[in-house]
Amino acid sequence: MSTLSVRRARVKDQAAGSVTATRRRTQTEQRKRGGWWRFALIVVITALVLVPIIAVVGLSFQPSLGSTVKGNFTLENYSSIFTQTAVVTWLTNSLTVTVVTVVIAVAVAAPAGYVLSRARNKLVSGYSLVLFVVQSLPVVSAVIPLFILFAKFNLVDNLVGVTIIYVGSTMSVAIWMMAAYYDSIPIALEEAAWMDGASLFGSFTRIVLRNSLPGILSTAIFAFLLAWNDYLIALVFLRSDPNYTLPVGLETFFQQNATNWGLVMAVAVVMMLPPIILFSFLNRYFSVGGIGGSLAGR
Repeated sequence: MSTLSVRRARVKDQAAGSVTATRRRTQTEQRKRGGWWRFALIVVITALVLVPIIAVVGLSFQPSLGSTVKGNFTLENYSSIFTQTAVVTWLTNSLTVTVVTVVIAVAVAAPAGYVLSRARNKLVSGYSLVLFVVQSLPVVSAVIPLFILFAKFNLVDNLVGVTIIYVGSTMSVAIWMMAAYYDSIPIALEEAAWMDGASLFGSFTRIVLRNSLPGILSTAIFAFLLAWNDYLIALVFLRSDPNYTLPVGLETFFQQNATNWGLVMAVAVVMMLPPIILFSFLNRYFSVGGIGGSLAGR
């Protein structure tokens, strides 16, 4: 009887094992099918997003109207916009305003976000609420009051005035982004530094900031894109051609050359290049690994 019981138990175990293996194979196949569907969906969405960009790039290499160049590929459009228009000036203005905005926004948001993340009192809560209210207000609601105010200080048609507005409109979101990233850094790291004799400022600079590179880069990219792509503020506050940023210059260029699509698309490509280069260069630095591992074994 014992031998039969053992055999029956073995048969049951084998049957249970085969059922389990069959279920695992079924689940694996379902996951593969679901993965292929997700991959196909991502490919379709990516293709839809890239179609306008490919069209812009392709048209920028097409001969312009009235051009004597033969064939379907030419660099004449790029040569024309850099030698016959103010694209270089507009590009320089945009880069200057954007870089200054990014530097000031990150320099202010980094310590302010730390206070918002670590301090817990009524003053900080009120400060957080003010940031939320400011963030919820559209920039267009402040354009007219700012224009009247800036006109009294001769900041209209001035890159300094536009930069001040960009920094102000970026600050609230930048502080929130830095505070959210600081929340992911364990405070135990700072406590260990304090026990070793580090000051509050020293632990912030040596521990928190060193582990906050992805958050700082995300904030910098947000400020960069806001200042680089802005059209409304620049259109209202900038009046003369030498002070135009690239978005306003592109719009003016399009009005002056409404039928010359090759030149217009060439300017559009020039405007797309800095963000693409920035993302390509900084992409490898977006890593949050290692922060949690700093507490391993504690």
